Amino acid sequence: MLKLMLSLIVSVVAMLLIGPRVLPVLRRLKFGQSVYELGPKSHQVKQGTPTMGGLMFAAVTCVVALVFHGAWYGFSDFTLALLFVSLASMLVGFVDDYIKVVKKRNLGLIWWQKIIGQVVVAVLFSLYCYLHPDVGSRVIIPFFHVEWDLGVFYVPLMSATMIFMINSANLQDGLDGLLSTVTVVGSTSWAIIALIVSGSGAIAAGLAGNYQNLAIFAMALVGGCIGFLRFNRYPAMVFMGDTGSMFIGGAFVGMAMLMRMPIHMIFVCITLLASSFSVIIQRIYFKVTHGKRIFKMSPIHHHFELCGMTENQIVRMYGIVEAIFCVLAILSI
Repeated sequence: MLKLMLSLIVSVVAMLLIGPRVLPVLRRLKFGQSVYELGPKSHQVKQGTPTMGGLMFAAVTCVVALVFHGAWYGFSDFTLALLFVSLASMLVGFVDDYIKVVKKRNLGLIWWQKIIGQVVVAVLFSLYCYLHPDVGSRVIIPFFHVEWDLGVFYVPLMSATMIFMINSANLQDGLDGLLSTVTVVGSTSWAIIALIVSGSGAIAAGLAGNYQNLAIFAMALVGGCIGFLRFNRYPAMVFMGDTGSMFIGGAFVGMAMLMRMPIHMIFVCITLLASSFSVIIQRIYFKVTHGKRIFKMSPIHHHFELCGMTENQIVRMYGIVEAIFCVLAILSI
């Protein structure tokens, strides 16, 4: 418990110290955000705001997770696996951001280039989990305390899930402080779940230690995002960019899969799912009705914005909804 609190506190302090020093560098390098022209008109004032700030909390999360890491478990160590999936996912986002802000190509990576990168990361991590002696092909069903063995379908199903969730996190990052706030709540719940399971006595000592290391990583991410909110809340001084959103997406799905709880993402990642499904529903409805829209704009947080809600009101609403569903996720175990 002490290590968890220290990882949280150190991450927050580190971000508060790093932020004021990194922001001027991002401005000098002209790493400014290119605002989507078809987005809400109120967002045009954000043009040029420094982006790629996700590098800050990603670095803090990884370093703090390693510093407070407990016993090491070699190739089976959950922290090493989380570092891989989070940083590899972030790398795809970093390249996308780099092309946007440095090469001045607004759309960044072509969609198939991004998907190829994500497929490689997803397949490698899914294979790792499938072959891991403490993970395997079985997933836990929430509330029913039973397991579902996906067998040979585990790798393709989990790979598809990873790609979907990482892109869902990317879609969620559309308002100042939105994804950062949701991440604080969601990652806290992953830490609590990992602690409950590790202390249940139903698993081996080595696996319990792995769960505790996962909880440390989760709290380091919480602290990093709390500190980042100092600069990312409305009106944002810096955006996390695809660099940060894909790091978060990779971290969330990584924690879920290592704990054999990908189905629990229905609760812990409820707002991320809402963003993706609102886009899917909007596009299907648009095609079926030959040009009509069910939402004023998607993802759905922009719909709420165009309905008159302020960015802060939407962030608070999302945070509350996320907290309610995270409590359900915790109760489900």
